[in-house]
Amino acid sequence: MATSHYDQFLQEATSDDPASDRGLGRDPLYGLYTSWCFLGRAAPRPENAFWAAMKKKQIHPKRTGLRMKGPAAADYILASYPGLV
Repeated sequence: MATSHYDQFLQEATSDDPASDRGLGRDPLYGLYTSWCFLGRAAPRPENAFWAAMKKKQIHPKRTGLRMKGPAAADYILASYPGLV
């Protein structure tokens, strides 16, 4: 079975944190996704489509249990806090 666009994003840019019931919130997770798309030169899908796909994967926007990782995490953090550079 082929890996979907969203599966690839989750594999490359997030990690599970089963000890946490919180993790990334709605805006940071979508922001991480847009950073991941930017780095991969892919057009990000609209936010409503993103959350519909996350819902199918049982990822709730208020309790994702996910953490950032990889180059997309660095890109998102630097874009979110331009004073760091």
